[in-house]
Amino acid sequence: MASTSTALPPVVLVEGEGNPNGLSVARCLGRRGIKVYALTPPGSYVRYSRYATWIPDTVTGGESPEERARYLLGPQSDWLRGAVLVTCYDQGLQLVGRYYDQLKEKYRLDLCNPAAQLTMLDKLATYQAAVAAGVPTPRFWVAKNRQQVLGYRDELVYPLLVKPLLSHVYRGRFWVKFAVANNFDEMLKAYAQAEEAGLEVMLVEQIPGPDDRLCSYYTYLDEQGNALFDFTKRVIRRYPVLHGPGCYHITDRVSGVKEPALRLFHQVGLRGLANVEFKRDDRDGVLKLIECNARITAANALVAHSGYDLPSFVYNRIVGLPQPPLGEFKVGKRLLFPVEDFHAYRVLRQRGELTFWQWLRSVAHPAIFPIFRWSDPLPSLVFEAARVRGALARRLRRWFRPFLPAAQQPAPQA
Repeated sequence: MASTSTALPPVVLVEGEGNPNGLSVARCLGRRGIKVYALTPPGSYVRYSRYATWIPDTVTGGESPEERARYLLGPQSDWLRGAVLVTCYDQGLQLVGRYYDQLKEKYRLDLCNPAAQLTMLDKLATYQAAVAAGVPTPRFWVAKNRQQVLGYRDELVYPLLVKPLLSHVYRGRFWVKFAVANNFDEMLKAYAQAEEAGLEVMLVEQIPGPDDRLCSYYTYLDEQGNALFDFTKRVIRRYPVLHGPGCYHITDRVSGVKEPALRLFHQVGLRGLANVEFKRDDRDGVLKLIECNARITAANALVAHSGYDLPSFVYNRIVGLPQPPLGEFKVGKRLLFPVEDFHAYRVLRQRGELTFWQWLRSVAHPAIFPIFRWSDPLPSLVFEAARVRGALARRLRRWFRPFLPAAQQPAPQA
């Protein structure tokens, strides 16, 4: 039983589907001999890791914060009492933020200000806190109802992002983090789509400039709000270009990012792990806020590869183990999503922004991959097999489309 183990306390890892965050956490902790129980949906990468033991949804009852809380706080999970509870996705932050006091009675939790974490999840609240802290942001507009949105006709700028207040809810419905509008009519259409789905959004100016203007700052804020380390990285490319997650990252010492990041963190009273992303605006050279995450991110494999093992850092603090000084992180380490980066190259080549030889030189460096490891290959094999099956299914549909009856023809894409 987890509560009676004489070894290091086990970890309950609460994770979502379709990102490598939890996989990286399980590998960092599992290599230390720490038992990791993965509370995840069937499609999660960490489910297949040799460093994790999967607890399926059929046992826990579902993935929502309420369903997770019922399992974690109920008698079915008593065998996990005393374990370290870790989460690294947005719904997990909602779980901890809403049920922090109850969870703390049963599990070991990291230092946390629940109200601040929930503020960082809400994009509008984050931007309003940034304004109050004097942190530069792109122009943004509150969009509580259609009448308010119509009143912005003469002041909006394009391209414009119709950005949900809760990204993970919007992504779960539409498979993207936000909608991009190039004119007023496109904005109204995207707003109406979100309104019909019952999702709150805001309108945000898209900061001009290529994706390599994006950078991030990571730290850990102790009980007094002191930053215990400074880590920075840059994005080289992302896919979809200008709109998607980063597909090629590099560690670097980014100047000017720490000060606005800490002003934002201190404004909301954030504690524990903190990450914020900025983009440098080509028009004025100012770093402007993109988003903030109070958790381990998808680039954690890169952070660990550069010498900052954040899962172990957090675990040591929670259980009271000595924490060796982190020192300086290694600059020039790279994280590559190879398939997505190749797609990004093709788009940039078509736009005349990147030649084949420029792309080849950019990837001709040692890099790690987010999922594949020789020491833990199964998650990658499962993921790539699913990718191949999906590509084959799409191709077969295209091949057989002319032979299908009209009623079975796929609907045209808007």
